[in-house]
Amino acid sequence: MIQIQNLTKSFGDNLVWQDVSFDIEDGETIAIIGRSGCGKSVLVKHLNALIYPDEGNVIIDGKNIFELEYVELRKMRQRFGVLFQGSALFDSINTFENVAFPLRYFTEKDDEQIHDEVMKALQMVNLEDAAGKAISELSGGMRRRIALARATILTPDYLIYDEPTSGLDPQTSDEINELIINLAKNMNITSIVVTHDIHSVLEIAETVAFLENKQLCWHGTVEEMRQSDNKLLKDFVTASEYKI
Repeated sequence: MIQIQNLTKSFGDNLVWQDVSFDIEDGETIAIIGRSGCGKSVLVKHLNALIYPDEGNVIIDGKNIFELEYVELRKMRQRFGVLFQGSALFDSINTFENVAFPLRYFTEKDDEQIHDEVMKALQMVNLEDAAGKAISELSGGMRRRIALARATILTPDYLIYDEPTSGLDPQTSDEINELIINLAKNMNITSIVVTHDIHSVLEIAETVAFLENKQLCWHGTVEEMRQSDNKLLKDFVTASEYKI
């Protein structure tokens, strides 16, 4: 369980948001939504202490991550996988080695074990035939799926998705959404999805946290979002091309 308690963050004189508090239950899929520049990505970078707050705490399984020593914090960070918006694949190595990278860096598995686990991860995203391909040969959707295989190769407890469908066509976006749903179900991963794609929110999320006016403006289930009379939330949702 992740408990976000009274987080406040500024960069210089620029207040991003203040007094943000909500919980993320184990196995839950939560969407963090809000306008561009509202601090969605800044918020999720606090969850594994890539950014430290001005005030507040993040408690994971009873431990305040901002108080952890380096070795313990590194172990905590290994419990997180991240799917970056731009995929962040290494162009200098092929698809197989991109997925294998965390295994080679963080584990002592031998080549046979690494091969088996990488091929299993590629099969999960339906790209086992792409193992020997250069990254430059892959489409945007394929790169996103390879990045997802890499993000899950260490079987994380928590998976952060930063705009997972950004820049993708509707059909490929649906494929990514289906993968997110299947991973949450089959691997029991807690999923934190940063997005402004309301269609994706309705497809994949159980709960929603809405950032607006430098604060947590609303938090609840997707069904509660459908019925909410919160004007700021309704305006944000109805401004999307997808209507609920």
